[in-house]
Formats: sequence, C-alpha cells, structure tokens
Amino acid sequence: MARLRNKIGVIVDSFQCGVQAGLQKAKEVGADGVQIYAVAGEMAPVNLTSARRRELREQIQGMGLEISALCGDLGGHGFQDRLANPGKIERSKRILELAVELGTTIVTTHIGIVPQDANSAIYEAMQEACEELGRYARSMNAYFAVETGPETAAHLRSFLQTLGTNGVSVNFDPANMVMVTGDDPAGGVHLLKDYIVHTHVKDGRRLQAVDPKGVYGYLGYEPMSHAHIAEQAERGADFEELPLGEGDVDFDRYFAALQEIGYKGYLTIEREVGVQPELDIARAVDFIKGYRA
Repeated sequence: MARLRNKIGVIVDSFQCGVQAGLQKAKEVGADGVQIYAVAGEMAPVNLTSARRRELREQIQGMGLEISALCGDLGGHGFQDRLANPGKIERSKRILELAVELGTTIVTTHIGIVPQDANSAIYEAMQEACEELGRYARSMNAYFAVETGPETAAHLRSFLQTLGTNGVSVNFDPANMVMVTGDDPAGGVHLLKDYIVHTHVKDGRRLQAVDPKGVYGYLGYEPMSHAHIAEQAERGADFEELPLGEGDVDFDRYFAALQEIGYKGYLTIEREVGVQPELDIARAVDFIKGYRA
C-alpha cells in the first residue's frame, strides 16, 4: 500500500453551506487546505476588494488552512467557442490573479472536450485560448489546471504537448475518468506526469458507455453545467459518484502512481452528490489518512 505524505484538501463548496461555514467544516474534518469556487457570488474577483482579499487570506491562514487551488471553471462550452473566448479568457485571468493574491498558484478548470480532429476549427480555438492562458499563467509562476475526464489521458496529453508552455497543466480527477471515458487512472497519472499540479480524490462507477458530449457538453450540444453533471452522477443511469472506497477507482494503484511520479501536491476531496456531504467528506479524510499509517 502507498504511504502518502501529501496534504489533504477539501472543496469548500462540497459542504453545500457557503464559504464561511464551509471553511469551518473543512477545519473540523481535519483538512490541511481548501479549494474554493471563484466564478460567481462572494468569491467572484469583481466582488472582492483588495481589503477583503487580504482579510480572507489572513482568516484562512489563521484557521491553520491553506488554499490548495481556486476553481475557475466558467462552464458553457469551455474554450471551444472562438467568439466567446476573449471574455472568458479575461475572466480567467482575473481568477488567476485572485488565486495568487490568496496564496495559491493553481486555478482548476474545464476547457471543453478536446476534439479528435487536430485540424478542426474547435481544436484551433481551444489551442489559441490555452496558449494565451498558459503564457499568462507562467508569467505569474502559476497554472491553469485542466480537469481530467472529458477525454482520455493520452488525448489530453497530445493536446497539451502542442502548447508552448506548461502554464496549462492538469488537475487529475480519477473518478471522472472511470465514470465517463472508462480510462485507467493509474495509467493516466503516468501519461500526464509532466503536467499534474493538483489532484482530486473522488470515487465512482461507470454503469454503461456514455458519450462525453452528453456529460460535458460540446459546441452544438448543450453547454456544460455542474448541476447537470451532479444530477447525472446522482441519478446513476450512465454512471454514479460514490463515497471513497465504494466505487471502481483503484486507490491503491492511483496513490501508488502519484508517488511513483513524485507528486507532492494536494489530494483534494470533491463530493458533488449525496445527502450527507459532511459525513462523506469526513470519512474521505479518514480514508486518505489510512494511507499515511
């Protein structure tokens, strides 16, 4: 069994009780750090003055917590729509600036499903957007981290290799791979080893083959919605998200693979469904700590 030394994070929004109460609950369950959505409401960059940013950073530090990453996922079609990209790129840059002010160098996001055809207009639009975002991130010694799941690890790597920097890297989510593409998380870790800067710890099961476009959206299809994904994961027609250890993610192999590539970043718990998220998250913290014994 892998003997982990990584810090444990929790997505504050998974507690479904707001940022302030979520921070307190993260502390209570024994997390080392937190990931926070920063796309709307009180955490949107436009709604946070410089004074409030300093206050929030000091509050989190005072609780003995760190920010593992911000979530800057703007939904919709990711960066597939060339006409929508300029506005989304600017919003993404503001989220990255907020992240750095709050003490983290990572913003996780979905960029949209990478097309199979590297010569398509959608592929080109995504490539141009990610190139600009990646350069901006590296100018701040930071990263936009693409969440795994919409395509196989091999295909995502082939896309990332076309970019001029590693400013667009990877937020590795093993459950998304298991639930949607049927990909192998441990193998994916090795394929994406040069890009992984943040990870999620989540479990799930694939019930039948599913078109990723029906889950994550695609230009010409319905846009991506986290609420829609959560509804699918809870309803369980094609896949289901489950508490850690109850799904098909092989955590022995997943954690071992992370150790083998020398990953030293956060293991951040995400729970998008369930009626008792706090209980599930507390158990997930204990589950990960079991690998530290």
